[in-house]
Amino acid sequence: MAYHKEDIYDDAVTEQIAGHYKEILKLLGEDPEREGLVKTPERVAKALQFLTQGYEQDGQAILQSALFKEEYKQMVLVKDIELYSTCEHHVMPFIGKCHVAYIPDGTITGLSKIARVVECYARRLQVQERLTVQIRDCIQEALNPMGVAVVIEASHTCMTLRGVQKANAVTTTSAFSGIFLKDEKTRNEFLNLVK
Repeated sequence: MAYHKEDIYDDAVTEQIAGHYKEILKLLGEDPEREGLVKTPERVAKALQFLTQGYEQDGQAILQSALFKEEYKQMVLVKDIELYSTCEHHVMPFIGKCHVAYIPDGTITGLSKIARVVECYARRLQVQERLTVQIRDCIQEALNPMGVAVVIEASHTCMTLRGVQKANAVTTTSAFSGIFLKDEKTRNEFLNLVK
């Protein structure tokens, strides 16, 4: 699902968010008219639209845009997919990597589509637990494979820069379906490959 940079910005939405952000700057004790802040409300508005562009994307449509019949029935693993998302509790970034595997049952998809699905769901206000499950469910529903496995490892700035302030804390979540859920050997093969 290709997009052009300008396609993600809605001028009316940008203007509304910028107006609200200008008021937030005032509430923080800042002068939104000072030189360094004059364009900040618009920049923040565009940044928020960029970070949440996943709401305008359909993960299943992404996968179904490149389906191929193939009798390959072994694990397909795309690992170390860079992940950038935004915590819905504090609207702060969480950053990490995602590992996705599936075992086809007659249908495969383009490998880049797996990374695009991760991006589609990551570019929303999220919690890591839901994000992990959404990626799994999307692939399971679109491809109907024998199983899907997803592991996400991420560092949350809401935990590292504020609150408990633990800079080295990493959160790991996993979600499995089909054979990855039922067969310990298959699940362990996946987990060993992503170590």
